[in-house]
Amino acid sequence: MNNSIKALVAASCLSLTVVAQGAETLTIATVNNSDMIRMQRLAKTFEEQNPDIRLKWVVLEENVLRQRLTTDIATQGGQFDVLTIGMYEAALWGEKGWLEPMTDLPADYDLDDVFPSVREGLSVKGTLYALPFYAEASITYYRKDLFEQAGLEMPEQPTWEQMAEFAGKLHQPEKGQYGLCLRGKAGWGENMALITTLANAYGARWFDEQWQPEFTGSEWKNALNFYVDNMKKYGPPGASSNGFNENLALFNSGKCALWVDASVAGSFVTDTSQSKVADSVGFTFAPTQVTDKGASWLYSWALAIPTSSKSKDAAKTFSAWATSKAYGELVAEKDGVANVPPGTRASTYSDAYMQAAPFAKVTLDSLKKADPANPSAKPVPYVGIQLVTIPEFQAIGTSVGKLFAAALTGQMQPEQALQAAQQSTTREMKRAGYPK
Repeated sequence: MNNSIKALVAASCLSLTVVAQGAETLTIATVNNSDMIRMQRLAKTFEEQNPDIRLKWVVLEENVLRQRLTTDIATQGGQFDVLTIGMYEAALWGEKGWLEPMTDLPADYDLDDVFPSVREGLSVKGTLYALPFYAEASITYYRKDLFEQAGLEMPEQPTWEQMAEFAGKLHQPEKGQYGLCLRGKAGWGENMALITTLANAYGARWFDEQWQPEFTGSEWKNALNFYVDNMKKYGPPGASSNGFNENLALFNSGKCALWVDASVAGSFVTDTSQSKVADSVGFTFAPTQVTDKGASWLYSWALAIPTSSKSKDAAKTFSAWATSKAYGELVAEKDGVANVPPGTRASTYSDAYMQAAPFAKVTLDSLKKADPANPSAKPVPYVGIQLVTIPEFQAIGTSVGKLFAAALTGQMQPEQALQAAQQSTTREMKRAGYPK
Protein backbone atom coordinates (compact mmCIF):
# COMPACT_ATOMS: atom_id res chain seq x y z
CA MET A 1 0.00 0.00 0.00
CA ASN A 2 1.58 3.32 -0.99
CA ASN A 3 1.65 6.35 1.27
CA SER A 4 -1.17 8.21 -0.49
CA ILE A 5 -3.53 5.23 -0.12
CA LYS A 6 -2.49 4.84 3.53
CA ALA A 7 -3.26 8.49 4.10
CA LEU A 8 -6.65 8.14 2.44
CA VAL A 9 -7.56 5.08 4.55
CA ALA A 10 -6.41 6.84 7.72
CA ALA A 11 -8.48 9.90 6.85
CA SER A 12 -11.56 7.74 6.18
CA CYS A 13 -11.16 5.93 9.50
CA LEU A 14 -10.77 9.25 11.31
CA SER A 15 -13.88 10.59 9.59
CA LEU A 16 -15.90 7.52 10.62
CA THR A 17 -14.65 7.84 14.19
CA VAL A 18 -15.71 11.46 14.34
CA VAL A 19 -19.18 10.59 13.00
CA ALA A 20 -19.52 7.74 15.51
CA GLN A 21 -18.38 9.93 18.39
CA GLY A 22 -20.83 12.64 17.37
CA ALA A 23 -23.79 10.26 17.01
CA GLU A 24 -26.81 10.87 19.22
CA THR A 25 -27.65 7.86 21.41
CA LEU A 26 -31.30 6.93 21.96
CA THR A 27 -32.16 4.69 24.90
CA ILE A 28 -35.21 2.60 24.00
CA ALA A 29 -37.14 0.72 26.69
CA THR A 30 -39.22 -2.14 25.35
CA VAL A 31 -40.92 -5.39 26.32
CA ASN A 32 -39.41 -8.82 25.65
CA ASN A 33 -42.12 -9.88 23.20
CA SER A 34 -41.09 -11.47 19.92
CA ASP A 35 -42.21 -8.54 17.76
CA MET A 36 -40.01 -6.18 19.77
CA ILE A 37 -37.06 -8.57 19.59
CA ARG A 38 -37.54 -8.49 15.80
CA MET A 39 -37.68 -4.67 15.88
CA GLN A 40 -34.36 -4.60 17.72
CA ARG A 41 -32.82 -6.88 15.09
CA LEU A 42 -34.17 -4.97 12.10
CA ALA A 43 -33.27 -1.59 13.60
CA LYS A 44 -29.77 -2.07 12.19
CA THR A 45 -31.37 -0.86 8.96
CA PHE A 46 -32.46 2.32 10.73
CA GLU A 47 -28.94 2.92 12.03
CA GLU A 48 -27.53 2.46 8.54
CA GLN A 49 -30.01 4.99 7.20
CA ASN A 50 -29.38 7.37 10.13
CA PRO A 51 -25.65 7.17 10.97
CA ASP A 52 -26.00 10.14 13.31
CA ILE A 53 -28.30 8.13 15.62
CA ARG A 54 -27.24 5.17 17.74
CA LEU A 55 -29.70 2.90 19.52
CA LYS A 56 -29.30 1.51 23.02
CA TRP A 57 -31.85 -1.13 24.02
CA VAL A 58 -33.30 -1.94 27.43
CA VAL A 59 -35.49 -5.04 26.99
CA LEU A 60 -37.54 -6.09 30.03
CA GLU A 61 -40.27 -8.50 31.10
CA GLU A 62 -43.72 -6.87 30.95
CA ASN A 63 -44.34 -6.27 34.67
CA VAL A 64 -40.77 -5.02 35.22
CA LEU A 65 -40.98 -2.70 32.20
CA ARG A 66 -44.15 -1.08 33.50
CA GLN A 67 -42.65 -0.52 36.95
CA ARG A 68 -39.44 0.97 35.55
CA LEU A 69 -41.22 3.30 33.14
CA THR A 70 -43.79 4.45 35.67
CA THR A 71 -41.10 5.31 38.21
CA ASP A 72 -38.93 7.07 35.65
CA ILE A 73 -41.64 9.20 34.11
CA ALA A 74 -43.29 10.13 37.40
CA THR A 75 -39.95 11.38 38.74
CA GLN A 76 -38.92 12.86 35.37
CA GLY A 77 -35.81 10.73 35.62
CA GLY A 78 -34.98 10.97 31.93
CA GLN A 79 -33.41 7.50 31.65
CA PHE A 80 -35.22 6.71 28.39
CA ASP A 81 -35.85 8.47 25.08
CA VAL A 82 -38.40 6.04 23.64
CA LEU A 83 -40.92 4.18 25.81
CA THR A 84 -42.91 1.11 24.83
CA ILE A 85 -46.27 1.71 26.49
CA GLY A 86 -49.93 0.84 26.06
CA MET A 87 -53.20 2.71 25.75
CA TYR A 88 -53.50 2.99 29.53
CA GLU A 89 -50.26 4.94 29.94
CA ALA A 90 -50.71 6.95 26.74
CA ALA A 91 -54.04 8.33 27.95
CA LEU A 92 -52.97 9.10 31.51
CA TRP A 93 -49.42 10.28 30.90
CA GLY A 94 -50.45 12.31 27.88
CA GLU A 95 -53.07 14.12 29.96
CA LYS A 96 -50.47 14.89 32.63
CA GLY A 97 -48.13 16.41 30.03
CA TRP A 98 -45.46 13.75 30.55
CA LEU A 99 -45.36 12.70 26.87
CA GLU A 100 -44.45 14.59 23.72
CA PRO A 101 -47.36 15.03 21.29
CA MET A 102 -46.80 13.00 18.13
CA THR A 103 -47.30 15.87 15.70
CA ASP A 104 -45.47 16.88 12.51
CA LEU A 105 -45.01 13.31 11.36
CA PRO A 106 -43.40 12.65 7.95
CA ALA A 107 -45.77 13.07 5.01
CA ASP A 108 -45.42 9.41 4.05
CA TYR A 109 -46.35 8.23 7.55
CA ASP A 110 -50.05 8.29 6.52
CA LEU A 111 -51.70 8.57 9.91
CA ASP A 112 -55.13 8.15 8.30
CA ASP A 113 -54.10 4.57 7.50
CA VAL A 114 -54.01 3.77 11.24
CA PHE A 115 -57.30 2.33 12.51
CA PRO A 116 -59.39 5.05 14.25
CA SER A 117 -59.94 2.93 17.40
CA VAL A 118 -56.18 2.57 17.82
CA ARG A 119 -55.51 6.27 17.22
CA GLU A 120 -58.22 7.24 19.69
CA GLY A 121 -56.88 4.85 22.32
CA LEU A 122 -53.47 6.56 22.16
CA SER A 123 -54.86 10.11 22.12
CA VAL A 124 -56.14 12.66 24.61
CA LYS A 125 -58.67 15.21 23.34
CA GLY A 126 -57.62 14.59 19.77
CA THR A 127 -53.85 14.80 20.39
CA LEU A 128 -51.85 11.65 19.65
CA TYR A 129 -49.25 10.81 22.32
CA ALA A 130 -47.87 7.47 21.06
CA LEU A 131 -47.41 5.73 17.71
CA PRO A 132 -48.83 2.18 17.56
CA PHE A 133 -46.29 -0.57 16.93
CA TYR A 134 -48.94 -3.27 16.93
CA ALA A 135 -52.47 -3.67 18.19
CA GLU A 136 -54.27 -6.74 19.40
CA ALA A 137 -57.54 -8.24 20.50
CA SER A 138 -57.79 -11.46 22.47
CA ILE A 139 -58.77 -14.56 20.49
CA THR A 140 -58.99 -18.33 20.93
CA TYR A 141 -56.23 -20.63 19.67
CA TYR A 142 -56.98 -24.34 19.44
CA ARG A 143 -55.49 -27.54 18.06
CA LYS A 144 -57.49 -28.61 15.03
CA ASP A 145 -55.82 -32.02 14.96
CA LEU A 146 -56.80 -32.78 18.56
CA PHE A 147 -60.36 -31.62 17.93
CA GLU A 148 -60.63 -33.88 14.91
CA GLN A 149 -59.22 -36.88 16.77
CA ALA A 150 -61.73 -36.35 19.60
CA GLY A 151 -64.66 -35.77 17.24
CA LEU A 152 -65.12 -32.20 18.45
CA GLU A 153 -66.06 -29.10 16.49
CA MET A 154 -65.14 -25.58 17.52
CA PRO A 155 -67.99 -23.11 17.02
CA GLU A 156 -67.17 -19.73 15.52
CA GLN A 157 -68.23 -18.11 18.79
CA PRO A 158 -67.54 -20.44 21.74
CA THR A 159 -68.69 -19.81 25.30
CA TRP A 160 -66.49 -20.30 28.33
CA GLU A 161 -68.65 -23.26 29.38
CA GLN A 162 -68.00 -24.90 26.01
CA MET A 163 -64.29 -24.22 26.45
CA ALA A 164 -64.39 -26.10 29.76
CA GLU A 165 -66.14 -29.05 28.10
CA PHE A 166 -63.54 -29.16 25.32
CA ALA A 167 -60.70 -28.84 27.82
CA GLY A 168 -62.03 -31.77 29.83
CA LYS A 169 -62.07 -34.03 26.77
CA LEU A 170 -58.61 -32.97 25.57
CA HIS A 171 -56.76 -32.88 28.90
CA GLN A 172 -54.15 -35.66 28.93
CA PRO A 173 -51.50 -34.63 31.45
CA GLU A 174 -49.86 -38.06 31.30
CA LYS A 175 -48.91 -37.14 27.71
CA GLY A 176 -47.87 -33.61 28.62
CA GLN A 177 -51.04 -32.28 26.96
CA TYR A 178 -53.11 -29.78 28.96
CA GLY A 179 -56.69 -28.85 28.18
CA LEU A 180 -56.62 -25.13 28.87
CA CYS A 181 -53.80 -22.58 29.04
CA LEU A 182 -54.64 -19.16 30.47
CA ARG A 183 -52.57 -16.44 32.07
CA GLY A 184 -51.91 -16.91 35.78
CA LYS A 185 -48.95 -14.57 36.41
CA ALA A 186 -50.04 -11.76 38.73
CA GLY A 187 -50.16 -8.29 37.20
CA TRP A 188 -52.72 -5.77 36.01
CA GLY A 189 -51.58 -6.38 32.44
CA GLU A 190 -50.99 -10.11 32.90
CA ASN A 191 -53.55 -12.31 34.68
CA MET A 192 -55.99 -9.43 35.17
CA ALA A 193 -56.17 -8.71 31.44
CA LEU A 194 -57.46 -12.23 30.83
CA ILE A 195 -59.58 -12.56 33.98
CA THR A 196 -61.26 -9.18 33.43
CA THR A 197 -62.40 -10.15 29.91
CA LEU A 198 -63.65 -13.48 31.30
CA ALA A 199 -65.52 -11.57 34.02
CA ASN A 200 -66.94 -9.14 31.46
CA ALA A 201 -68.30 -12.14 29.56
CA TYR A 202 -70.06 -13.22 32.76
CA GLY A 203 -71.64 -9.76 33.03
CA ALA A 204 -69.27 -8.39 35.67
CA ARG A 205 -67.74 -4.93 35.91
CA TRP A 206 -64.98 -3.44 38.05
CA PHE A 207 -67.11 -0.58 39.37
CA ASP A 208 -70.75 0.44 39.40
CA GLU A 209 -71.76 3.92 38.27
CA GLN A 210 -70.87 5.36 41.70
CA TRP A 211 -67.35 3.86 41.56
CA GLN A 212 -68.18 1.15 44.07
CA PRO A 213 -66.25 -2.12 43.43
CA GLU A 214 -68.42 -5.15 42.62
CA PHE A 215 -66.20 -8.11 43.46
CA THR A 216 -68.73 -9.60 45.87
CA GLY A 217 -71.45 -9.76 43.21
CA SER A 218 -72.56 -13.02 41.63
CA GLU A 219 -70.97 -12.19 38.25
CA TRP A 220 -67.44 -11.94 39.64
CA LYS A 221 -68.01 -15.03 41.82
CA ASN A 222 -69.13 -17.07 38.82
CA ALA A 223 -66.21 -15.85 36.72
CA LEU A 224 -63.44 -16.40 39.26
CA ASN A 225 -64.79 -19.78 40.35
CA PHE A 226 -64.88 -20.85 36.70
CA TYR A 227 -61.31 -19.64 36.14
CA VAL A 228 -59.84 -21.28 39.25
CA ASP A 229 -61.79 -24.54 38.95
CA ASN A 230 -60.93 -25.13 35.31
CA MET A 231 -57.33 -24.03 35.56
CA LYS A 232 -56.84 -26.44 38.47
CA LYS A 233 -58.51 -29.27 36.57
CA TYR A 234 -57.17 -28.68 33.07
CA GLY A 235 -54.32 -26.16 33.28
CA PRO A 236 -50.58 -26.87 33.12
CA PRO A 237 -48.50 -27.22 36.30
CA GLY A 238 -47.28 -23.92 37.71
CA ALA A 239 -49.92 -21.90 35.86
CA SER A 240 -49.60 -19.02 38.35
CA SER A 241 -46.17 -18.29 36.82
CA ASN A 242 -47.43 -18.18 33.24
CA GLY A 243 -47.98 -14.95 31.33
CA PHE A 244 -48.19 -14.37 27.59
CA ASN A 245 -44.67 -15.52 26.73
CA GLU A 246 -44.79 -18.63 28.92
CA ASN A 247 -48.14 -19.78 27.49
CA LEU A 248 -46.93 -19.07 23.96
CA ALA A 249 -43.96 -21.37 24.57
CA LEU A 250 -46.26 -24.08 25.96
CA PHE A 251 -48.63 -23.84 23.01
CA ASN A 252 -45.82 -23.88 20.45
CA SER A 253 -44.33 -26.97 22.06
CA GLY A 254 -47.65 -28.83 21.69
CA LYS A 255 -48.68 -28.78 25.35
CA CYS A 256 -51.90 -26.74 25.10
CA ALA A 257 -55.12 -27.88 23.46
CA LEU A 258 -56.78 -24.48 24.02
CA TRP A 259 -55.32 -21.06 24.67
CA VAL A 260 -57.06 -17.67 24.93
CA ASP A 261 -54.71 -14.73 24.62
CA ALA A 262 -53.44 -11.87 22.48
CA SER A 263 -54.09 -12.08 18.74
CA VAL A 264 -50.51 -10.96 18.11
CA ALA A 265 -49.41 -14.55 18.79
CA GLY A 266 -50.96 -15.63 15.49
CA SER A 267 -47.77 -15.18 13.50
CA PHE A 268 -45.72 -17.10 16.08
CA VAL A 269 -47.96 -20.15 16.47
CA THR A 270 -48.04 -20.55 12.67
CA ASP A 271 -44.28 -20.14 12.21
CA THR A 272 -42.77 -23.57 11.55
CA SER A 273 -39.38 -22.38 12.80
CA GLN A 274 -40.72 -21.88 16.32
CA SER A 275 -43.98 -23.84 16.55
CA LYS A 276 -44.21 -27.63 16.52
CA VAL A 277 -47.94 -27.37 15.85
CA ALA A 278 -47.84 -24.63 13.17
CA ASP A 279 -49.88 -26.67 10.67
CA SER A 280 -52.57 -27.65 13.19
CA VAL A 281 -53.64 -24.34 14.74
CA GLY A 282 -57.21 -23.08 14.52
CA PHE A 283 -58.37 -19.55 15.34
CA THR A 284 -61.70 -18.21 16.50
CA PHE A 285 -63.16 -15.46 18.66
CA ALA A 286 -62.57 -15.06 22.38
CA PRO A 287 -65.21 -16.89 24.45
CA THR A 288 -68.41 -15.19 25.55
CA GLN A 289 -70.85 -16.33 28.21
CA VAL A 290 -73.91 -14.29 29.21
CA THR A 291 -72.75 -11.40 27.00
CA ASP A 292 -70.18 -10.66 24.31
CA LYS A 293 -69.53 -7.14 25.62
CA GLY A 294 -65.93 -6.84 26.75
CA ALA A 295 -65.21 -10.51 26.05
CA SER A 296 -62.22 -9.59 23.88
CA TRP A 297 -59.74 -6.90 24.83
CA LEU A 298 -58.27 -4.04 22.81
CA TYR A 299 -54.64 -3.15 23.38
CA SER A 300 -51.74 -1.57 21.57
CA TRP A 301 -48.05 -1.60 22.32
CA ALA A 302 -46.91 1.80 21.15
CA LEU A 303 -43.82 4.02 21.10
CA ALA A 304 -43.88 7.27 23.05
CA ILE A 305 -41.38 10.00 23.90
CA PRO A 306 -41.15 11.34 27.46
CA THR A 307 -40.87 15.10 27.81
CA SER A 308 -37.72 14.43 29.89
CA SER A 309 -35.86 13.10 26.80
CA LYS A 310 -32.98 15.26 25.61
CA SER A 311 -33.16 13.71 22.12
CA LYS A 312 -36.80 14.29 21.17
CA ASP A 313 -36.27 14.85 17.45
CA ALA A 314 -34.17 11.71 17.03
CA ALA A 315 -36.66 9.78 19.18
CA LYS A 316 -39.53 10.87 16.93
CA THR A 317 -37.52 9.91 13.84
CA PHE A 318 -37.03 6.40 15.21
CA SER A 319 -40.61 6.02 16.48
CA ALA A 320 -42.03 7.05 13.12
CA TRP A 321 -39.70 4.63 11.31
CA ALA A 322 -40.56 1.65 13.53
CA THR A 323 -44.32 2.16 13.14
CA SER A 324 -44.31 3.09 9.44
CA LYS A 325 -45.51 1.29 6.33
CA ALA A 326 -41.86 1.01 5.32
CA TYR A 327 -41.07 -0.96 8.49
CA GLY A 328 -43.92 -3.34 7.70
CA GLU A 329 -42.48 -3.81 4.22
CA LEU A 330 -39.06 -4.51 5.75
CA VAL A 331 -40.55 -7.20 8.01
CA ALA A 332 -42.37 -8.75 5.05
CA GLU A 333 -39.14 -8.81 3.04
CA LYS A 334 -36.96 -10.26 5.80
CA ASP A 335 -39.35 -12.52 7.73
CA GLY A 336 -42.46 -12.99 5.59
CA VAL A 337 -45.68 -11.03 5.17
CA ALA A 338 -47.50 -12.90 7.96
CA ASN A 339 -45.05 -11.40 10.47
CA VAL A 340 -45.89 -7.75 9.72
CA PRO A 341 -46.93 -6.11 13.04
CA PRO A 342 -50.72 -6.55 13.09
CA GLY A 343 -53.73 -4.53 14.08
CA THR A 344 -52.65 -0.97 13.43
CA ARG A 345 -52.94 -0.16 9.72
CA ALA A 346 -55.70 -0.78 7.22
CA SER A 347 -53.09 -1.24 4.48
CA THR A 348 -51.62 -4.23 6.32
CA TYR A 349 -54.77 -6.22 5.60
CA SER A 350 -54.10 -6.67 1.90
CA ASP A 351 -55.14 -9.79 0.00
CA ALA A 352 -51.58 -11.10 0.29
CA TYR A 353 -51.59 -10.65 4.08
CA MET A 354 -55.05 -12.17 4.51
CA GLN A 355 -53.97 -15.24 2.53
CA ALA A 356 -50.66 -15.59 4.37
CA ALA A 357 -52.09 -15.02 7.86
CA PRO A 358 -54.91 -17.45 8.76
CA PHE A 359 -55.52 -15.52 11.99
CA ALA A 360 -55.99 -12.17 10.20
CA LYS A 361 -59.77 -12.18 9.75
CA VAL A 362 -60.55 -13.12 13.38
CA THR A 363 -58.10 -10.46 14.57
CA LEU A 364 -59.52 -7.76 12.31
CA ASP A 365 -63.16 -8.55 13.16
CA SER A 366 -62.33 -8.61 16.88
CA LEU A 367 -60.54 -5.26 16.73
CA LYS A 368 -63.45 -3.67 14.87
CA LYS A 369 -65.93 -4.92 17.48
CA ALA A 370 -63.99 -3.89 20.59
CA ASP A 371 -65.50 -0.88 22.35
CA PRO A 372 -63.57 0.40 25.39
CA ALA A 373 -66.36 2.90 26.14
CA ASN A 374 -68.88 0.05 26.57
CA PRO A 375 -66.95 -2.86 28.09
CA SER A 376 -69.71 -4.39 30.18
CA ALA A 377 -73.31 -5.53 29.96
CA LYS A 378 -74.04 -2.90 32.64
CA PRO A 379 -73.18 0.81 32.44
CA VAL A 380 -69.76 1.80 33.78
CA PRO A 381 -68.16 5.16 34.68
CA TYR A 382 -64.82 4.23 33.13
CA VAL A 383 -63.18 3.55 29.77
CA GLY A 384 -61.31 0.29 29.20
CA ILE A 385 -62.11 -3.34 28.46
CA GLN A 386 -59.42 -5.31 30.32
CA LEU A 387 -58.39 -2.31 32.41
CA VAL A 388 -59.81 0.86 33.95
CA THR A 389 -58.28 4.06 32.65
CA ILE A 390 -57.75 5.86 35.95
CA PRO A 391 -54.34 6.54 37.59
CA GLU A 392 -55.18 4.31 40.55
CA PHE A 393 -55.77 1.20 38.45
CA GLN A 394 -52.13 0.22 38.11
CA ALA A 395 -51.81 -0.32 41.87
CA ILE A 396 -55.34 -1.68 42.33
CA GLY A 397 -55.08 -4.07 39.39
CA THR A 398 -51.73 -5.40 40.57
CA SER A 399 -53.07 -5.95 44.09
CA VAL A 400 -56.17 -7.79 42.84
CA GLY A 401 -54.01 -9.79 40.43
CA LYS A 402 -51.93 -11.07 43.35
CA LEU A 403 -55.07 -12.11 45.24
CA PHE A 404 -56.44 -14.00 42.23
CA ALA A 405 -53.07 -15.69 41.68
CA ALA A 406 -53.21 -16.80 45.33
CA ALA A 407 -56.65 -18.31 44.67
CA LEU A 408 -55.19 -20.18 41.71
CA THR A 409 -52.39 -21.66 43.81
CA GLY A 410 -54.82 -22.63 46.60
CA GLN A 411 -53.46 -20.20 49.16
CA MET A 412 -57.00 -18.88 49.55
CA GLN A 413 -60.46 -19.74 48.28
CA PRO A 414 -61.90 -17.69 45.38
CA GLU A 415 -64.54 -16.20 47.70
CA GLN A 416 -61.81 -15.07 50.11
CA ALA A 417 -59.84 -13.52 47.25
CA LEU A 418 -62.92 -11.65 46.04
CA GLN A 419 -63.73 -10.40 49.53
CA ALA A 420 -60.16 -9.19 49.99
CA ALA A 421 -60.25 -7.55 46.54
CA GLN A 422 -63.48 -5.76 47.48
CA GLN A 423 -62.01 -4.45 50.73
CA SER A 424 -58.64 -3.32 49.35
CA THR A 425 -60.15 -1.71 46.24
CA THR A 426 -62.83 0.09 48.25
CA ARG A 427 -60.15 1.42 50.59
CA GLU A 428 -57.93 2.66 47.74
CA MET A 429 -60.80 4.29 45.89
CA LYS A 430 -61.98 6.12 49.02
CA ARG A 431 -58.42 7.26 49.67
CA ALA A 432 -58.24 8.57 46.09
CA GLY A 433 -61.44 10.56 46.55
CA TYR A 434 -63.88 8.66 44.31
CA PRO A 435 -66.53 9.31 43.20
CA LYS A 436 -65.16 12.46 41.60
